Amino acid sequence: MKQRIVFVGGGNMATSLISGLRHASHPGDRITVIEPDAAKRDDLAARYGVTALESASAEALDAEVIVLAVKPQMMRDVARGLTEYLPDTAPLVMSIAAGLPLSALRSWLGDSPAYVRTMPNTPSLIGAGATGLYAGDDVSTEQRELAENIMASAGMTVWVAEEALLDAVIATSGSGPAYFFAFMEAMMEGAQKLGLDAADARELVLHTALGAARMAIESGDDPGTLRKNVTSPGGTTAEALATFEAGDLNGLVHRAMKSAADRADTLARELSDRDA
Repeated sequence: MKQRIVFVGGGNMATSLISGLRHASHPGDRITVIEPDAAKRDDLAARYGVTALESASAEALDAEVIVLAVKPQMMRDVARGLTEYLPDTAPLVMSIAAGLPLSALRSWLGDSPAYVRTMPNTPSLIGAGATGLYAGDDVSTEQRELAENIMASAGMTVWVAEEALLDAVIATSGSGPAYFFAFMEAMMEGAQKLGLDAADARELVLHTALGAARMAIESGDDPGTLRKNVTSPGGTTAEALATFEAGDLNGLVHRAMKSAADRADTLARELSDRDA
């Protein structure tokens, strides 16, 4: 029998995970969503055959896994509202809220549950996500596998050994899609300045990005090797890359990612201090 999974919150990320689980043949009658918005509840029940409830209860939370899928600013009130309904048999509690440390979750929900923090990204919405996970010391091997299977339903997963490394995950894959979108925007603008119309610029840039990503994934070669393979000395690619190097592209990217990681740490401290 498949484990029972409860999602607290029925927003986009929860929906992407539910969709992935259903496509992986997880039974709809073993998935419950607690979502106050009636329209979202009706849609989830109709599309995925899951149980959708307005509010929590002891019966609703009688599950092996509880996935907390609400915004970080809402988590304290939502979590405290669940405490009276948690089952006696300690469940696995997974959080997909960015920036909330396990210490905060424990302060609201107690020490009985086992906790896993996850950091998915927006491509999870189309099944192409990249998620970092961190497990507390009280998480069993079976629970780790279960958490990984849930998140893998929306893409690839990576475990980190220290909770603090989730800030690096946020700076890499969590915020990363926006970096690539910004680079695509810049390339499309550059293509138009060189004379291409907007439609052609868009198609060429997006499919170049897709092709480059596929080559990096499927070839088995590292990006540095692939870059060298397409860069002829004295050629057009070499000239463009030299311009990037002159502008300190590597340094700029590193500084941007460090800014994201530092901001993630600051937000976590602000949330913890506010909710202490």
